[in-house]
Amino acid sequence: MKKAKTKIFLILGATQILISCTPNKLEELSQKRIKDNSPEDFYVYKEKGPKETGVATHAKKKNSDIELGQQEQALFWDDLTKNFLIDREVGRKKVQIHINWYKRNPKHVERVSQRAKPYLPYIVKELKKNGLPLEFALLPFIESAFDPFAYSHGRASGLWQFIPATGRLYGLEIDWWFDARRDIRASTQAAIRYLKRLNKLFDGNWLLTAAAYNAGEGNILKSIRRSGIDRKQVEFWQLKVLSETSSYVPRLLAISEVVSNPSEYGVTLPDMPDEPYWGVVDTSRQIDLNTAARLAEISQETLYSLNPGFNQWATRPEGPHELLLPIEKVEVFKKNLDELKKSDHVAWKRHRVKKGESLSGIAEKYNSTVRQIKSANGLRKNLIRKNQSLLIPAPRDGVSYTMTRESRLTRKQKLLTASSEVDPISYVIRDGDSLWKIASEHGIKVKDLARANGLGVSSLIRPGNELKIYASKNRPAPYMKERTKIREIRYKVRDGESLSLIANKFNLTVKKILLWNSTYKNKKYIRPGDVLLLKVDVVNLIN
Repeated sequence: MKKAKTKIFLILGATQILISCTPNKLEELSQKRIKDNSPEDFYVYKEKGPKETGVATHAKKKNSDIELGQQEQALFWDDLTKNFLIDREVGRKKVQIHINWYKRNPKHVERVSQRAKPYLPYIVKELKKNGLPLEFALLPFIESAFDPFAYSHGRASGLWQFIPATGRLYGLEIDWWFDARRDIRASTQAAIRYLKRLNKLFDGNWLLTAAAYNAGEGNILKSIRRSGIDRKQVEFWQLKVLSETSSYVPRLLAISEVVSNPSEYGVTLPDMPDEPYWGVVDTSRQIDLNTAARLAEISQETLYSLNPGFNQWATRPEGPHELLLPIEKVEVFKKNLDELKKSDHVAWKRHRVKKGESLSGIAEKYNSTVRQIKSANGLRKNLIRKNQSLLIPAPRDGVSYTMTRESRLTRKQKLLTASSEVDPISYVIRDGDSLWKIASEHGIKVKDLARANGLGVSSLIRPGNELKIYASKNRPAPYMKERTKIREIRYKVRDGESLSLIANKFNLTVKKILLWNSTYKNKKYIRPGDVLLLKVDVVNLIN
């Protein structure tokens, strides 16, 4: 019996060795093309290789895919770092300080790099096109941590942190509908124009260019004059600059070093295929962003992350009407847009409240409803004030707005009869759900949801149970639950400023500022140099 067991183990061992030694042509071809820097061929072989069967071969294929993914990752990052042009001067103490910080905090680098995935490939491509060092693709890393809604105490906004004046100087429109400082394409092109101009001003010195991007060209020119060194010969390290700028340039060099040698610093960079992440679609007319997300079959948050420049729930009435969508969703969106009923098109308008106007009067003027105007503007009550701006959902081309009483009646009838134009959705109840919450999320009425499931509007529902939701394929999506992006900033009080002045600057109230800064409640005055915590609504702040 013992000998039989030994034979079985020997046979199994030999079989395993043979399996592990079997050559995998697909893997060999893929690896060869990766080494030859031919990503197009790499993708072909990855997708079209022969199918394998069996447990052992399945495991081997999985390992191969991991290796291919790692190589895919390397393609982007290697190409990026090969085009680095600036001496990182890692021996300098200031650079080492920041390198050591990144080494101690590898998760920070990984989080920000992951956040950069929708934006970084485009930035790299445009910098290449304009002959700029690709180190500057990492400027948003230290400017905004690749958060398009980042906002500073100096009123700088977006990935590239443009203040309003500089943004407008470089062609970035900022108005009630749109803030181009947050737009991926527009802000990147403005940053490129700015960097090229600065580099010309500082005679090709890239470190001075980076310093001027942070501090402003005037401050750097002033520092050069104070140094007494000729502008063409001066080095950044010889200048006395603002403390923020003295750290800014070393941080750029430090993150460039870490990205160039991630394994040395314990950093795992995310998979970043060298291919377009998003595509541009032209809707040809104004479109509701919620409707756009539904037509593209993506979440509102995904749509918003690619189109962060919009201040309202729709594109401008006069255009442009371009949207960025995940590349794999472009054709889906176009198809669904073509199928969208005329009655589901909504024109959004801006209305500035005049003296004596009411919500009911405004609703009648635009053939909308009070309920919809309140929903679109986050109003809980019917109170409005003079000069207040309202976003109005209005009919297009004389067609009644789809959420008017008549159309709601039609929709209810369709829901109850479950006509061919209606797609049923199975929804599993989760903890914390209510009929109202579920109905709101799917853009339908509570009573319609309850009736379709044989329930009353006050019926209790249990987690795990299933509900049937009858929603038309082309129904308008519910409005965005959150049209705000709150960012915390530390604001340093300047000469002549008061709490009311600061509150007006950031569209806040003195009461809120005192709530966030309780130490100032009993103080009669604030003084220059005091630091206040402010919670700023970036989207709805027009400045």
